Amino acid sequence: MKVLVADDQRVVRDGLVTIVGGFPDTEVVGAAGDGAEAVDMVAEHAPDVVLMDLRMPRLDGVEATREIRRRFPAVQVVVLTTYADDDSIIAALSAGAAGYITKDAGRDDIRRALEAAVAGQAVLDPAVQATLLKSVRPRPERPASLPDGLTDREAEVLVLIAAGRTNSEIAAQLYVAETTVKTHVNRIFAKTGSRDRTQAAAYAHRLGLTGEP
Repeated sequence: MKVLVADDQRVVRDGLVTIVGGFPDTEVVGAAGDGAEAVDMVAEHAPDVVLMDLRMPRLDGVEATREIRRRFPAVQVVVLTTYADDDSIIAALSAGAAGYITKDAGRDDIRRALEAAVAGQAVLDPAVQATLLKSVRPRPERPASLPDGLTDREAEVLVLIAAGRTNSEIAAQLYVAETTVKTHVNRIFAKTGSRDRTQAAAYAHRLGLTGEP
């Protein structure tokens, strides 16, 4: 696993290089001091995953993540930051981050997040999950019309995704087959440009599609 570390604080950056470089079968291919340098180093070193800080000069972690995912879609990004507010989380996930962990995370948490991202899985640490779920609590108003060609049924499924329901739970609540739910979920991902359930939940939050249908 080839990893690029991006953090504007040198002591943090050097510490992360040491930690990540000690993981089995892992190589740190570079260390960037800001988002713009991270994008350039991705182009030069082709890492499997970038461990990305959010608050950095020149180009912040959100915009750097967006640019990396646009130009190098095979490269995954895991955010490692001190910030666990819903705006930061949603911005990073919407930009294409595959994982979001805070700097309270331990060595093993960082390793698992990097390995999961490379395997195509989304990883959020418990504090981030709690913040995200809290941010998608019921709201009194929803859009008058559905965006991106979503049908009424797809909107119902999206609301339940945002509420943290599994496919089987959604099927039971809507009285449909689980295979039907899977079809709806795939269509929701395609229409909203979401890669996974976490990004779909963030999309629902931005548009007020939250709460029980």
